[in-house]
Amino acid sequence: MAKSYVKKGTQGSNQIKNLEFIGLETGRKPPQALDIEEAVLGALLLEPNSVADVLDLLNPECFYKEANRKIYMAISSLASTHSPIDIYTVAQELSKTDDLESVGGPYYLSQLSMRIGAAAHLDFHTKVLLQKYIQREMISISHEVQKKSYDDTITVDDLLDSTQQQLFNLAEKNMKKETQSVKDILNEAIDELQAVQERTDGLSGVPSGYTGIDRVTYGWQASDLIIIAARPAMGKTAFVLTMARNMSVEHKVPVAVFSLEMSSVQLVKRLMVSETGLSAEKIRGGKKLEPYEWEQLNNRINQLSEAPLYIDDTPSLSIYEFRSKARRLVSNAGVKLIIIDYLQLMTGPPELKGMREQEVSSISRSLKAIAKELNIPIIALSQLSRAVETRGGAKRPQLSDLRESGAIEQDADIVMFIHRPDYYGMAEDPSQVGMTEIIIAKHRNGSVCDVPMRFRHSEVRFVDVTDAALDMPVGDGSGEYASSESSMNSSGGMSDPFAALGSNDEFGNNMDF
Repeated sequence: MAKSYVKKGTQGSNQIKNLEFIGLETGRKPPQALDIEEAVLGALLLEPNSVADVLDLLNPECFYKEANRKIYMAISSLASTHSPIDIYTVAQELSKTDDLESVGGPYYLSQLSMRIGAAAHLDFHTKVLLQKYIQREMISISHEVQKKSYDDTITVDDLLDSTQQQLFNLAEKNMKKETQSVKDILNEAIDELQAVQERTDGLSGVPSGYTGIDRVTYGWQASDLIIIAARPAMGKTAFVLTMARNMSVEHKVPVAVFSLEMSSVQLVKRLMVSETGLSAEKIRGGKKLEPYEWEQLNNRINQLSEAPLYIDDTPSLSIYEFRSKARRLVSNAGVKLIIIDYLQLMTGPPELKGMREQEVSSISRSLKAIAKELNIPIIALSQLSRAVETRGGAKRPQLSDLRESGAIEQDADIVMFIHRPDYYGMAEDPSQVGMTEIIIAKHRNGSVCDVPMRFRHSEVRFVDVTDAALDMPVGDGSGEYASSESSMNSSGGMSDPFAALGSNDEFGNNMDF
């Protein structure tokens, strides 16, 4: 264990040399608190039981003075083997690495133990050292960025990506959350339960705008990563656009859409088609609008223009740039849900370029971390592999069809597939054209099932299927739905616990097929 710390200590030594060089250039000393360093080490020698509290917060690089850094490494090494910690054992540990004399010998260790009378302020002193360390890291990153900025061989995009990555790693490394007692967590859970009980929609999360989906998920839950996957041309974008429209217009929920495939104008034109009822050809400009159609357009887009809906169409968006933008949207605009169209078009860490599976895994893992950090649901669209096309039978997608990385399945809290049988020519009955199965294949906090919906080609949107026309499916993933005379709909059967969700009309969907 000691050898691993020696390596870290060497890295820390190199960093200090670089900082001292930067200090000579600027005429200023790097941020440091040598007295606090000695006080922390003295407290650890005086009260070894407090070592466990410090090890989770401080690494050897947090100590500016090399001697103090080596002593802390020796204490950490002893703690890792559950060995006693005092002046003599630390001196012995330092002797093993030939560092005892370089740190000042036993005399310096004895002086440290006399620097402080008790470890009462150890927590505060630890935070001071951590602050100084972060300041030094920021100076090092800034100096490196300055040097790279003069290098014409490095593209601006690569420079921005590497800078964002360094800052992201620094923030992630120092974003530690303290362990809570179950009592505190219970109080928080009860507060959330009380808030849910006061709601009139029967949901505990953000309403999706789709009644059928809300019945299964109870709304999109905070910190969840939701993956919606399908083959190309299945309607992934139309599905989330309709959802974003319903949420922002009908429920006034602030939503952000990151479109990496389509421009913001193209997305808005799609919304205009579904909102106005005019043909896509006319909205795209291929056919002229009549005067009454212009009036219809102006009247119906008013509520859309006032909706708290935000669109970002930055191409090849990096995960670090997304994190920065997402934080601003949540902080400044109060965004409650973010949609990404689609995951495979994002770019991961520069060092993983050319290793696509690892890059997608890193993106998926980072999206889950960002959802947890911001405490909002994030919905990411994903492509499916061609295995679906080659499969016989109903060509229903499976979790194994998720393209390029199995990490997507692992990181996601919910995985949903969009399956339209008519796309494969399997809808023999004309009334079944547009019928869609939303397959919930993974649901970490609930049941898996198939939710029936209908895709309206002319309006480029999805709508709910009323319970009277088609019941909710049995949650066995078979895709076979019960008849409309099931117990859920019959007067003598069990009552519907989701009645508070209201009719489909509450979400602004015209259900006249």
